Amino acid sequence: MQQGAIAQLANKGFGTSSTSNYTARMPTDRHAVEYNMRHKNRGLAMIFNHEHFTVQSLKSRSGTNVDCDNLARCLKQLDFDVQIYKDSTLKELMRQVEWAASQDHTNNDCILVTILSHGELGYIYAKDTQYKLDSIWSYFTAQRCPTSAGKPKLFFIQACQGDRLDPGVTMKRAVTQTDGESSMSYKIPVHADFLIAYSTIPGFYSWRNTTRGSWFMQSLCAELTANGKRYDILTLLTFVCQRVAVDFESCTPDTPDMHQQKQIPCITTMLTRILRFSEKNQLPPAARV
Repeated sequence: MQQGAIAQLANKGFGTSSTSNYTARMPTDRHAVEYNMRHKNRGLAMIFNHEHFTVQSLKSRSGTNVDCDNLARCLKQLDFDVQIYKDSTLKELMRQVEWAASQDHTNNDCILVTILSHGELGYIYAKDTQYKLDSIWSYFTAQRCPTSAGKPKLFFIQACQGDRLDPGVTMKRAVTQTDGESSMSYKIPVHADFLIAYSTIPGFYSWRNTTRGSWFMQSLCAELTANGKRYDILTLLTFVCQRVAVDFESCTPDTPDMHQQKQIPCITTMLTRILRFSEKNQLPPAARV
């Protein structure tokens, strides 16, 4: 995890110490290499799809329904219980998140939350106002959602993080040659096992095609469809970054400042094990010898 991201968490109170001790059920052995994905259910996948807004400065997000439909289909193929929420106000969104965090996730592998919306540096928009992402994901910490302790919590964010543009750089090929205690209880940080994938880096624009959907969601869905049960999540997201970075470029010749621009997603991970969406009837226990 980048130092800047860690500092931001500390500034928001996530890095503060606590004298309270919390006990949660151990979903996997202490030295397991991979997360336990052999529970009865894959888990809940919430998609917050924002197309229309009451904030006057925000335009409707044409193409977001394509993203939502494609992602829902991919997640269902990975055995998720997909729940879609359309144009939620902040109050509705918080109520839906609070409900999800209050559920019993004992028999679930993981939790996944996707937000498709407008955004700016440090904020995402609900239908009626802006909010900070930590107000959402903090509901799923081991402290507040103990049945998710030790399990992956995945957040995918399709939203701008600013209005800066990335013109890219042309790459040219260089002409060179080069020749025991696994069953014992253990403690984990309250904020462990999160992964947050943003469609773009802080301060920058996130591109969306009005008919095919956003670059990030197109790439994520393509990787989940092709390799979702083959590679671990960080490998998948590396390939997502590659697709976005290499395969996409804006084409707006009538608006020169926006023409031929690039984009790169930004991944922050606090995962502590390898995560694979293997078939539910497969995946033998993986433990470090």
